[in-house]
Amino acid sequence: MTDESERAVQAAIDGELRLLDPEVRASPALVLELLDPEFTEIGASGRWWDVESILTVTSGGTVSSESPVKVSKMSATVLAPGIVHLTYFADNQGRRAWRSSLWRLTETGWRLYFHQGTLAS
Repeated sequence: MTDESERAVQAAIDGELRLLDPEVRASPALVLELLDPEFTEIGASGRWWDVESILTVTSGGTVSSESPVKVSKMSATVLAPGIVHLTYFADNQGRRAWRSSLWRLTETGWRLYFHQGTLAS
């Protein structure tokens, strides 16, 4: 992997982990720094989300006392210059799901463009 690819992968991983941080999720400004303006998500629930709807549920203004999401089996691939695909397994207090994210490089940095969760047994 080239240095540029390694930096891209690390930026996407860092962004993904920041989005899972309860302190970041409690701050609309911090969440907005990480979401692409065209962000969409198909949640593990089957619900479709966009920037506005995700801010409604993630940014209540209080830091959750819940345990952090446990992440494992993270893998990243540079699909094209400025596009990184992440996959990983997430366990959120027993709610287990495979996660897939597409990050893209914008003029303001790396932003999450698309995310999908699929429940796992």
